[in-house]
Amino acid sequence: MEIERVNDTTLKFFITYKDIEKRGFDKDEIWYNRERGEELFFEMMNEANDQENFEIDGPLWVQVHALERGLEVIVTRGQVNDGNVKLEIPVGDEKDDQSVDDNIADMLEGRLRTDDDGEKELTLSIVIGFNDFEDVISLSKAFNEEVETSLYHFEGRYYIYVTLDERFTDEIQDNHLSRMLEYGYESDITIHRIREYGKEIVGENALEVISGQFD
Repeated sequence: MEIERVNDTTLKFFITYKDIEKRGFDKDEIWYNRERGEELFFEMMNEANDQENFEIDGPLWVQVHALERGLEVIVTRGQVNDGNVKLEIPVGDEKDDQSVDDNIADMLEGRLRTDDDGEKELTLSIVIGFNDFEDVISLSKAFNEEVETSLYHFEGRYYIYVTLDERFTDEIQDNHLSRMLEYGYESDITIHRIREYGKEIVGENALEVISGQFD
């Protein structure tokens, strides 16, 4: 995958269909399956954050072009000032062989929520990896917040899939993740790959279950 930094708020990706399939995705399903499209998108964003320090910390404008060899994705991060969102969207020349698919272009719809004050809140999902199961047990004893967690084993390591929904503010989400990452690390392996090739150990309330089993 190629990543180009357009400016401080905009990134451009190019990913071939071959690369998409190597990552465990079917090039057709990402157009029609919102969940799979989101998984691919956030895997790409994780790589962008590692390489370009481009964090998802506000509303996003996403445009997807289907090319002959792959996808071109343009992501612009909005700036929020006094409750107003400012998007500096780059304008380029139109290409005849490009088409924009509305389903993928708005695939973040399910992740962005609006609260009573009209502000956007983001539902975060993250895969946390652990080098040793003892670290998982330690986390389960130290963290007793009501968050969605499931536990998997894949290629000799343990992974917890965490979802922080719209009940939590950005500040609380950051605090919860910081506490959990004291015991593990943020993995760039997608939950789809782990579910497909790994083994599910605890499907729901993983931390609560583990804490109860290891007194």
